[in-house]
Amino acid sequence: MVWQNELTALFGVKYPIIQAPMFGVTTSEMVAAASNCNCLGSLPIADLDAENSLKRIYQTKKITNKPFAVNIFANDIPEITPELKQRYNAIKNKLIELSHQQNFEVVFPEIEAVKPNGYKEQIDVILQEKCKILSFTFGNLDDDSINRLKEHNVTLIGTCTTLDEAIQLEKSNIDVICVQGIEAGGHRGTFNPDILPQIGGFSLFSQVKDVVKKPLIFAGGIYDAKTLLAAKQLGAYAFQIGSLFLCSNESALKSFEKERLKNVKENEIILTKSFSGRYARGIENEFIRLFENSEFVLPYPYQNKLTNALRNASKSKKNTAFTNLWLGQSFKNFEEDSTSNLLQKLIDSVEDYQ
Repeated sequence: MVWQNELTALFGVKYPIIQAPMFGVTTSEMVAAASNCNCLGSLPIADLDAENSLKRIYQTKKITNKPFAVNIFANDIPEITPELKQRYNAIKNKLIELSHQQNFEVVFPEIEAVKPNGYKEQIDVILQEKCKILSFTFGNLDDDSINRLKEHNVTLIGTCTTLDEAIQLEKSNIDVICVQGIEAGGHRGTFNPDILPQIGGFSLFSQVKDVVKKPLIFAGGIYDAKTLLAAKQLGAYAFQIGSLFLCSNESALKSFEKERLKNVKENEIILTKSFSGRYARGIENEFIRLFENSEFVLPYPYQNKLTNALRNASKSKKNTAFTNLWLGQSFKNFEEDSTSNLLQKLIDSVEDYQ
C-alpha cells in the first residue's frame, strides 16, 4: 500500500494514521509513541486553562521531537442564569445524596467556582509554543482565531458529524476535515449539543466527499486492516483511531477500567448525555441508568464539571458504576501492549492484506 499522500506531506509523517485525542485517556507518552512511529500523535488539552495546557504541551515536547497535533474544544459556554444556577444546585444535591449512599467522600463545587475555560487563551499558548497542527471539536473556531492561526502557518483540522458542519468548516477555510461517524467512541463532535446526528461513518463520509474539496480524515470504527482499507477506498486521506489504544501501556486508564473494557458486551455500548451534557459513546452503567433522560442533566460543560468529583471518587474505589468509560462500536480483543507495537501491528496487517 502506498501510504504517502497530501496529508502525510502536510503533517510531516510517514503513515496517515492519527492517534485520536481522548481527554482523560491520552497521555503525553501515548502521543509521543504514536509520533515516534511516524504517525500523527494528538494531544488533547480539551478546555484546560492556559497554564495546564502549556504543561501538557511541554511534557510532550520533552519526549518527542516529531510532529504532533494539539486538540481543543471549540464549544460555546452557556451564560450562568438564575435558572441554570437553580438547576445546578438541584443536581448537586442529588449527587450529594448519591455519594452518601455509596460512601463516597465528595465535595461538589458551587457553580461560581466552576469557571469553564474558553479556547482563546489556549490559542495564545499554541502560538507561543509554535505548535503547527491544531485540531478542534464541538464546533468551529471564530474568524479572528482562524486568521491568527493561519498567519502563523498552523494547519487546522475541524471535526464534523454532518454534511452541513463539513460545509461550514470548508467555508471557514479549515485545512482538513475529520469526518466522525456515529460509531466513534467518546464525545460526538457535533456543533449543537442538543442534536444527535445518527448517520454512520461510511454514509456520512461519502456525502461529505461528494461536496467538500478539502482533504478528509475518517474517524469512527477503524480497528484493523479491513476497516482502514474500506475507509481508504471511500477516499480518506488519513485515519483517526482511538479505541485501539484504550488498554495500551501508555493509556491513563487504570487496571480495573481496562478489565471492564475487556469484558464489555455489545449491548452495553450506548450514547449518553448523563455524564457531561453532551452525547458520548461508552459503557452503560448505574449512573447512566439513573440520570439519562432525567431532569438532572445540565448543559455542557456544567454537567461535566459537576459530575467530575463523583467520577473521581468512583475511580478511587475502583468502581466503574459511577464513572465514564468511553469506547466505540468497533471493539475487539483489547490488548495491553505499547502504543508503538499496536500501531506497528496495524501497519503490518494493512501491508500484508494487500
